[in-house]
Amino acid sequence: MDFSWSVEQNELYEQAVRFGASFKSTAVTDPSQFNIAGWKSLAEFGALGLCAPKEYGGMGLDALSTARVFEGLGYGCPDRGLLFAAAAHLFACIMPLAEHGSDALRAKFVPDLIAGKSIAGNALTEPEAGSDIANLVSRAQQDRDDYVLNADKSYVTNGPVADLFLVYAITNKNAGHLGISAFVVSRDLEGVTAGPAFEKLGLGSAPVGALYLDNCRVSKAHRVGGEGQGTRIFAGSMKWERACLFAIFLGAMEKQLDVCVAYARERHQFGTAISNNQAVSHRIADMKFRLEAARLLLYRACWLSDRGGDSTLEISLSKLAVSEATIRSGLDSIRLHGGLGYAAESGIAELMLDGIGSAIFSGTSDIQRTIIANRLGL
Repeated sequence: MDFSWSVEQNELYEQAVRFGASFKSTAVTDPSQFNIAGWKSLAEFGALGLCAPKEYGGMGLDALSTARVFEGLGYGCPDRGLLFAAAAHLFACIMPLAEHGSDALRAKFVPDLIAGKSIAGNALTEPEAGSDIANLVSRAQQDRDDYVLNADKSYVTNGPVADLFLVYAITNKNAGHLGISAFVVSRDLEGVTAGPAFEKLGLGSAPVGALYLDNCRVSKAHRVGGEGQGTRIFAGSMKWERACLFAIFLGAMEKQLDVCVAYARERHQFGTAISNNQAVSHRIADMKFRLEAARLLLYRACWLSDRGGDSTLEISLSKLAVSEATIRSGLDSIRLHGGLGYAAESGIAELMLDGIGSAIFSGTSDIQRTIIANRLGL
């Protein structure tokens, strides 16, 4: 196997690291605030359209190259919440539109989304339906040239600041997962209410909130794909998200590892650097092991996805490995730094808290284990 990167891929990665490092401030933690200046900078860099079609202003990159850029951003940028918001915008909203929307829908929405002029939120999860997509209660009733949508959505990333939403709702309650359809819903439509951002343990600068649709009339022309294709559209977006978004955490873990190595060399206790303590050096070795194992799984998942085969198993393995490694290595970093790691102002615990979220969104770690088990015939 060839593990080398092309010149273009290396250049993109280095540019991403440098660009990420240009974010001078630490991550925003007030959920009522949104880093719009940072958002526009990400758009100018091209991050909001890495894998989107060139004809709409995107870069047209494959999954592996896209993941490599997000890895560089994760290494350089301290605001992982903003990166998460951008990745959700790209993978869960732009790509479904670009891959399944009509020509008119793509032309109307995708260029402004890539340029950062509009912000999108993916509205699937409900109070009683997250991983269990077949248990949705949102309804879309066709009425002549419109659909009338009623929905209570929760955990909508970018929801509090979004200009439009990709909403999944039942159009045929007797068809199970084949009765779900997807719609583009503009925030300014009558009957649309976006809730305020709520506080989270991590990824504080990614605004997440509820979305309520009350007899909201949506043009039939704003349905994405055919009626009943919502489950397939959502599954396609999750392939992008689970494979590429988590590269942010690869970059963040590599940065964390560099910080830990430097600290272990500089910190002295009992007359010697703590790096000479085997308990410390072995902890760092485990961090390196988890990072490289997760990295190889993620690269393989993206590589297989780019070749058009069924990469479901590999993507679930990758997502599970990255999520769990982020949490465990984050905890190791806190322990290695001792009291400094426990101090909130040091920021050392932030990656672990962000990692807890990574084991929940885009399908929980337990769901990934279930998918893996199913693929093994269990």
